[in-house]
Amino acid sequence: MPRPTCSRCRRPLSHCLCALIPRLDSRTRVLILQHPDESGHALNTARLAALGLVNAELLVGETFGDALAERLADPAYSSLLLFPGAQAERPAPQSAEERPLQLIVPDGTWRKARKLLYLNPVLESLPRLCLPEGLTSRYRLRKAPQPGALSTLEAIVETLARLEPERRFDALLRPFEALIDGQIAAMGEQTYQRNHGAGHE
Repeated sequence: MPRPTCSRCRRPLSHCLCALIPRLDSRTRVLILQHPDESGHALNTARLAALGLVNAELLVGETFGDALAERLADPAYSSLLLFPGAQAERPAPQSAEERPLQLIVPDGTWRKARKLLYLNPVLESLPRLCLPEGLTSRYRLRKAPQPGALSTLEAIVETLARLEPERRFDALLRPFEALIDGQIAAMGEQTYQRNHGAGHE
């Protein structure tokens, strides 16, 4: 029999994260495009980002058609894709005089995120932002596919902090860290150290 689950954070009621999820304002709108394979993961960081930001939305699918076109056509925002690329620029502080940004964030493994771009060609035409190399993930349960790789939530927090340095977005990481601590507690400290501890390759 399945355990009762919170309808908001999708965690078991005994491990509900809602009390830790903030409601933060941002001038930047965040639109997360989540591959369906990610939506059922226990560590669904994109959902935490969408719940914690007032000006954020999570769409789940492989092709987004009219829903994506409608959001990209909104004249109130200038849209950028958060994804590496040859012409990608680093996030920089935005002034109040500039049109607010709409940050489009693909959520999935690198392979699935690239597939989202392929299946939604309009994304390929957007200017890109990417974070600098050398950042360290707090995601202690999964080896990063490459140095500097962050979870979706961490990448959003880091990007917003650079776009809007006058605001603080660290509170978005509280449920994420609690989620990881809970997973480590469930597996046991010895198992965690053996499989994920310092020096583990």
